[in-house]
Amino acid sequence: MNRSVEMEKLPDRLAERLRGPLPTLIGSRFEPQAFPWRRATPPPEARPAAVLMLLYPHEGQWWLPLTLRPDELPAHGGQISLPGGAVEPGETDAEAAVREFHEELGDDGQPVRLLGKLSPHYVEASDFLVAPWVGVVAARPKFAPNRAEVAELIETPFSVLLDPDRLGRQRRSYRGVSYDAPFFQFQSYKIWGATFVMLAQLAVVAET
Repeated sequence: MNRSVEMEKLPDRLAERLRGPLPTLIGSRFEPQAFPWRRATPPPEARPAAVLMLLYPHEGQWWLPLTLRPDELPAHGGQISLPGGAVEPGETDAEAAVREFHEELGDDGQPVRLLGKLSPHYVEASDFLVAPWVGVVAARPKFAPNRAEVAELIETPFSVLLDPDRLGRQRRSYRGVSYDAPFFQFQSYKIWGATFVMLAQLAVVAET
């Protein structure tokens, strides 16, 4: 596809695909290893949460912001995450995704167009059932990271998700079991875990 057309059409293409049946990672190059301890369904008491994958145009391509969480945070400290957090009483997961984004990275007044929602993802370590929302703004946000929640802002080209050369696997161990964890490589960062899974599904949606 012509690059200029792709730049113009990507949000509408994603919105259309997010309205239909969502693809899984099974059978894709992103497929994570199956674990004997992984639950088939999330527990009914799992806490609702939401994240926002915000696309923005900059320097002729699409980008999305990730965050490096401070080491001292009790949940997922030192990990690369999508902006997001718990759904508060009385709000929808869509509202929570946008609110948490603004709380972490600032609100420059741009309206966020929500394109749709990916499959919910259960994060066992924090007992969150996460709703991953995809949105877009017209221009690069004027970021103002909240240093209590964001140690570093990582502006990531969307093309990283689609480049097979950026995909790797690393041997890790959990509960005494060794496994190959897939990750995206961007600069010196390895993006793995729940963040990888949600970004990988976005990549599959974009490619189908």
